[in-house]
Order: sequence, then structure tokens, then C-alpha cells
Amino acid sequence: MYAIIETGGKQYKVQEGDVLYIEKVGAAEGDTVTFDRVIAVSKGDGLVAGTPVVEGASVSAKVEKHGKGQKIVVFKYKAKKNYHKKQGHRQPYSKVVIEKIQA
Repeated sequence: MYAIIETGGKQYKVQEGDVLYIEKVGAAEGDTVTFDRVIAVSKGDGLVAGTPVVEGASVSAKVEKHGKGQKIVVFKYKAKKNYHKKQGHRQPYSKVVIEKIQA
């Protein structure tokens, strides 16, 4: 059984026991979060797709840790104008473990 969820503006295909790195959620480490935006659920008899979400379906996950991704360098430059700007960015993420799919 698997489900397709939406969180942080992205869609993920998840199964029970999967480990995901998603956009940072507002829960503390060790807490359980519930994803209500379930796009589709695969059961034994077939796929149930929502319009736009499946009614009554949810996915619960446990937040393992929070962190920051790798540094990305943003470099702006204009030729012959003596303009350059260097900036770094590290995107925050949450590591979650999928515990249960309810459909």
C-alpha cells in the first residue's frame, strides 16, 4: 500500500517505513505530524485518486530531526559594470519517518 501526499509545495510517493527529507515542518523532534493532503491511495484492489484530495485519508509520520541542506552559492554578476554579489543559502529540512497510511 502506498500513498501520494503533498507537503511544502511538493508531492511524494510514500509507504510505511519510508524516510523522507521534506520542507521544514513546525513540529518538534519526536512529535507526530499528520498529512491531510493525500492526492492518491493505492489499496489492494486498485488506485483511489482524489479530486483534488482523497476524503478521509491521512498519513501520519514521526519527525526524527531538523537540519539544513547543502550550501548553494548564488553569484550575481554584470559584465563591464563592476557589479558582483555573492550570497549563500542553506534550505532547512525535516527528516520524517512514515508510520501509518489511513485510507
